[in-house]
Amino acid sequence: MTFRNGAPGQEKQGKKMSDYSETDKKQDLHILHSMGYAQELERRMSQFSNFAVSFSIICILSGGINSLAQATAGAGGAAIGIGWPLGCFISLVFAVAMAQISSAYPTAGGLYHWGSILGNRFTGWLTAWFNLLGLVTVLGAINVGTYYFFMGSFGTPYFGLEDTTATRIIFLAIITGAQALVNHMGIGLTAKLTDFSGYLIFATSILLAIVCLAAADTYEVGRLFTFSNYSGEAGGNVWPQTSGTWVFLLGLLLPIYTITGYDASAHTSEETVKAAESVPRGMVSSVLWSALFGYIMLCAFVLMIPNMDEAAKQGWNVFFWAMDAQVHPLIKDILYLAIFVSQWLCGLATVTSVSRMIFAFSRDGGLPASKPLSKVSPTHRSPVAAIWTGSVLSVLFVWGSSLVSIGETPVYTIVVSCTVIFLFFSFAIPITLGLFAWGTSKWDKMGPWNLGEGMFKLFAILSIIAMVLIFVLGIQPPNDWALYITVGFLVVTGIIWFGFESRRFRGPPIGAEVARRQAEIAAAEKAVGEV
Repeated sequence: MTFRNGAPGQEKQGKKMSDYSETDKKQDLHILHSMGYAQELERRMSQFSNFAVSFSIICILSGGINSLAQATAGAGGAAIGIGWPLGCFISLVFAVAMAQISSAYPTAGGLYHWGSILGNRFTGWLTAWFNLLGLVTVLGAINVGTYYFFMGSFGTPYFGLEDTTATRIIFLAIITGAQALVNHMGIGLTAKLTDFSGYLIFATSILLAIVCLAAADTYEVGRLFTFSNYSGEAGGNVWPQTSGTWVFLLGLLLPIYTITGYDASAHTSEETVKAAESVPRGMVSSVLWSALFGYIMLCAFVLMIPNMDEAAKQGWNVFFWAMDAQVHPLIKDILYLAIFVSQWLCGLATVTSVSRMIFAFSRDGGLPASKPLSKVSPTHRSPVAAIWTGSVLSVLFVWGSSLVSIGETPVYTIVVSCTVIFLFFSFAIPITLGLFAWGTSKWDKMGPWNLGEGMFKLFAILSIIAMVLIFVLGIQPPNDWALYITVGFLVVTGIIWFGFESRRFRGPPIGAEVARRQAEIAAAEKAVGEV
């Protein structure tokens, strides 16, 4: 793959803001104004910060660890040695296609705008709802994962805490509230913490890999390419009994679900310097580096496992089981602390992403109570109401869905599976629209990050094929109810759109509407002190 503006690596942090010239600032402002929006959010995220916010949400120390049983209790070692890079490639094709579009349209809530501009009001509105539902519930899922990791590492062993609904909701309310508060204080503090998160994830994943290799009894590299079938009882019923081929395909959900969240780079476009170049690089780089470091870390963990058959039986507890068996307690606790902090920072970055989507959709009237949700604090230059709304909704989602089950499967588990599907749908809609819109009046000019027409179309087609695969895998048992929930959501959205929104929702400013907004843009920038 050729990147015409250089490889997707990152410069040293110190150079990033210092080379942001007045000309660059005017160019960023001109692009934003040409799309009909004011510079209300504070543009102070460097290229590295834009990369770090996506890298932090992907967080291989969160999904890669908390969902590890999808591999070890499925196809065994081959689910990591072969399945991880294959699943990461599936995520990469989405990231590359989205990166190309983001270079041409660098705005907050990027996917919503792409869906509108490359399609129409309905496709933009549908993209926004898919993405919002996915982001809010995935924020809840990330913090639930952090809760269970905390309970397994410190909560139960050191504090004697028991897993109850009350304990879970109180924990979630505290950590989500802290994440919202940091975001409330402005993008400066948030960016510093997500920058730190990027370095912490790099360091911790390498340290974990070194510790695993040092603690391994033998180096059976062949187990990384050995297919097993631990579905059913052999794998603690993580997957229902099925064929070896199918359980390997289901194991692809580990990397696919872990390597997501890179749309955060697009959502923070209006806060990123040289956004048309920095955003696509941040998006693609976050996937590539997560794939590489995640592979090193997980391969080392698989090599450390004393016995693959016994590991499979542990089900969701496989990480703690192996660490307890092989690693010195002090070293283990140091690693646990670094992982826990990384997981909290993962949730912090997700609050940033969901709040920018709420803000962007609301300023075009896409949500109830749109006016307050689209307000930016003049003091902190952050969308305060959007931040707290997204955070509260994620906690309410976990609380409400954890009280209900369908058979033996909690509704929470089923809905999380659905909403990750919704996230990828929100990626696929603008990509598909872009495939057909390129070369027309809707999209006749690539941004400065340019793969070329042929490469974009290739990755767009691969994304559509990958979306079909993700949907098929995502509705399999024990999450087979995800199909009915997804269809139900589509029916409800159709009723809402044709019954109400098609007459009310105007979509983003296009054409003459952009010119009519110039006075509003100037007033909005004056209100937040933008000069």
